[in-house]
Amino acid sequence: MEQTQNKKQNILGTAPVGGLIRKFAIPSIISLLINAVYNITDQVFIGNVVGMLGNAATNVAFPSVTFTGAFAQLAGVGTAAGFNLCMGAKNEDEAKQYVGTGLALMGLLGLFILAVVLVFKMPILRLCGATETILPYADSYLSITAFGYPLFLFTMASSVVIRADGSPKYSMSCMIVGAVANVFLDWLFMYPLGMGIQGAAIATVCSQAISFAMCLCYFFRFKAFKITFGMLKLNLSRVLAISKLGASNCLNHALMMFVNIILNNTLSYYGGLSVYGSDIPLAVAGVLAKLNMILLSVSVGLSHGCQPIFSFNKGAKNYDRVKKTYMTAIKAIAVVGIVAFALFQLFPRQITSLFGDGSELYFDFAEKYIRIYMMMVLVVGVQPLTTNYFTSIGSVKQGVFLSLTRQGLFLIPLLVTLPLAFGIDGALWAAPIADFVAFAVSILLVTISFKNLSKEQIKQNTK
Repeated sequence: MEQTQNKKQNILGTAPVGGLIRKFAIPSIISLLINAVYNITDQVFIGNVVGMLGNAATNVAFPSVTFTGAFAQLAGVGTAAGFNLCMGAKNEDEAKQYVGTGLALMGLLGLFILAVVLVFKMPILRLCGATETILPYADSYLSITAFGYPLFLFTMASSVVIRADGSPKYSMSCMIVGAVANVFLDWLFMYPLGMGIQGAAIATVCSQAISFAMCLCYFFRFKAFKITFGMLKLNLSRVLAISKLGASNCLNHALMMFVNIILNNTLSYYGGLSVYGSDIPLAVAGVLAKLNMILLSVSVGLSHGCQPIFSFNKGAKNYDRVKKTYMTAIKAIAVVGIVAFALFQLFPRQITSLFGDGSELYFDFAEKYIRIYMMMVLVVGVQPLTTNYFTSIGSVKQGVFLSLTRQGLFLIPLLVTLPLAFGIDGALWAAPIADFVAFAVSILLVTISFKNLSKEQIKQNTK
């Protein structure tokens, strides 16, 4: 068994980089795209059945999903990175500790988030920008979907570990089955049964339970080693190590939540001072948030797919392969960025119409919002990839700093200051400015890192 596992793990250090990225990244991207489908399907059904207020309601409930996703990144990426670094260094005992602690942490975090959301549900919705007309819809939706958060967290976190164990296709299948179920159940609960926005929420929780069960079953046949119940305990030193390795990804998602909250309140306030009113900008923001999930699924999925390759080769001191993996991924990001830029600039109205009807004023704002807010989509995937690159090679400080750049250091201050001078338009221009600056910082830091890796490679070759 050990010899077979070593052979599988050695593929990360010997197989062509392009093929490895396709093997790990494509299932990872599809898995995250499927997760986006959960939210997009709800948005489409709710938009067509409930209307604009339903779209706005899912938007103000969405930050709690992002909050849950942040902790899923903490546990999942941290566990997977520690596992692959240890396996690359041929230290199986430590790898077992990472996996056992990580699984226990996933369960505990899921229950913690459920308790927080249930206790503080109404303050959360008001904080996220819910108006009096939107609040009843948002309350109905969140009251049900909150019970799926522990399932969602475990699925998202464990899927990263499953990919790190060399089973990206199984990880992908867990998400696909859940997504197909979600589409069918959305239709069933909202059309034949006429359950409205509550039906969409129930459909989401049921489909998340299916994906959760499939992920859970995988760990009874883990490839690297057998997982026993005795391993499932919170080892404090491993919890801290997992938290460090997953901190940058967690911070990035957490800041996305704060951005969503600030953006909602900014759009509601300055929209109320414009011809659009408060509800139209919130509804359009809900649509764009789901569209942005597709782009994040590609960029984050690609970075997750590269993570085992980064970590294993860093642990094995194959520094040239680490650099080659990053450069190959950057080329893929450029292709996706060009396609996305063309779609958002040429077809904003058609894209918005997929999520339901609205007034002419609604579509006018949607066109302007999408064209401006997504202007720098060409380079938006570079920062997540670079953040994950530093996390995967164990450079925690650089990873944490990069995770703070786009959302925390640049976008949040711009969302606060630009509308003071330019009204609601200022909120739209904040994103492309922040995207460009974060891109520049990412390239600068990775250039410095590559120089250091080259020096290490020279030292390694001369020994």
